[in-house]
Amino acid sequence: MPVNTVSGSSARFAKRDPAARARLTWLVLALVLLWPMLQTSGFSLQPFFDANNLKVIGNFLASFLPPETGAEFLAYLGLATLETLAIATAGMALALVIAVPMAYLASGAARERVTLNPVARGVLTILRGIPELVWALVFVRVFGLGPAAGVLALGLTYGGMLAKVYAEILESTDPTPAKALRASGAGRLQALLYGLLPQAAKELTSYTVYRWECAIRASVVMGFVGAGGLGQLMDQAMKMLNGGEAASILLAFMLLVAAADLLSTWLRSALDAVPAAHALPFGWRSTLFLIAAIAGLWGSLRLLDMDLPALFTQEAASSMGEFVQGFFPPDLSQPWLLKVLQGVWETLAISIVGTLLAAMAGLLLALPRWRAPWNLVLNVLCSVPELVWATITALAVGLGPFAGALALALHTSGVLGRLYAEALQNTPAAPARALQLAGSNRLLAFCYGTFPGAAPQLLAYTLYRWEMNIRMAAILGFVGAGGLGQLLYFELSLFHYAQASTVIIAMLALSMAVDWSSAWLRRALR
Repeated sequence: MPVNTVSGSSARFAKRDPAARARLTWLVLALVLLWPMLQTSGFSLQPFFDANNLKVIGNFLASFLPPETGAEFLAYLGLATLETLAIATAGMALALVIAVPMAYLASGAARERVTLNPVARGVLTILRGIPELVWALVFVRVFGLGPAAGVLALGLTYGGMLAKVYAEILESTDPTPAKALRASGAGRLQALLYGLLPQAAKELTSYTVYRWECAIRASVVMGFVGAGGLGQLMDQAMKMLNGGEAASILLAFMLLVAAADLLSTWLRSALDAVPAAHALPFGWRSTLFLIAAIAGLWGSLRLLDMDLPALFTQEAASSMGEFVQGFFPPDLSQPWLLKVLQGVWETLAISIVGTLLAAMAGLLLALPRWRAPWNLVLNVLCSVPELVWATITALAVGLGPFAGALALALHTSGVLGRLYAEALQNTPAAPARALQLAGSNRLLAFCYGTFPGAAPQLLAYTLYRWEMNIRMAAILGFVGAGGLGQLLYFELSLFHYAQASTVIIAMLALSMAVDWSSAWLRRALR
């Protein structure tokens, strides 16, 4: 009799939610896999209830008020803000110089040179797989402190990113016009300019503007290794525990990012308008954008006062060659490989735990209907760079991977919260409304009416951010947050370039593995 009762209860449970058993199974499996990650990351709630920790972090945060407003400091701050903008602009210009030919070689547009595609794609994988902060740290060792290292680092990393996306955009356009032009006797360049680019111009320009916006954020982060701009000023303020200056720098950075975001949004919306008939392959808006970009680049180079010819002299090339030669062969000794593998595991744990914490916090912040105050919270969270968050969380929980996981969680929750809120708002409301009319409360209506419809988009956003976070987790160690970044920073500081080479190779391999895993998961869950 009890068996029948249990069977009946189970049947009723399955009838009410047929997918309940599958969800429970996946939940248990996820917890089993997550447990070692939590252990490796040092996850613990105890530091948040430690009176001494709370006192230290409270005193530090209290020192942020009032922000520094001295005339001399504000003059330095204004110059650093312009320098950050100039580094991002000059870095994007170098990225375009790299991306345009590489995109052509990597895409199907170079059909007569198809054998170059795997080589070009391999080069792009290396360029974008190594974080820009690592490139910046390397270039600082070669060219010294200053904006040159930041410009070169942005150019290489973003050149790889832009070229990959440009190639994919060109390959996704309709090839019929280009084929018709080729059949009429036009050359390959003319077919590309008048057959493919008019279709892809809006998307190419939109993505370029978006990447410029990202470059502004990246240029701040690179300042932490001496590449100039607001980041270098922030690093000095944080090391001196000068909260007032740090607060002013953060405010300047948030205003700069907000202005760049508004400009980026306006430019992208302007590109949505249907262009009038014209003879040029680009519309007048794109032409104006090009003129403004050239003027911005000229102003940036004047402000940075970079001696560009000096970077490409025989002496500079020889110095760079000697420096790079020190990285080969990489140290493949068993003790060092085991240490690097431990760093890989720690970095993976930081990225996964940080992303999951951010997903939970982002979902909670995305739920309230009255968005204005919560959007402000989300903007503040995502505007503060991860390295700044890592410096603060290290005070709260101590140096180590848990500080890195918390820093990722704080920044990423702001990003995911905004994306989650948009996805939930765009989900059809009819299923949830029907459940409420049938007697369900708001929580059940959300869980069974709204969430299932938004889940694929939410998961896609989460996986995308995990791809980004694995790169950031690899460099949070620069401020003592563990993982591969801490190993790399120590080895470069000690001039152990063979060991540093092994760490960089591990970073690249981990980034490629996560990209592949994320893409596979997205395809499997469609």
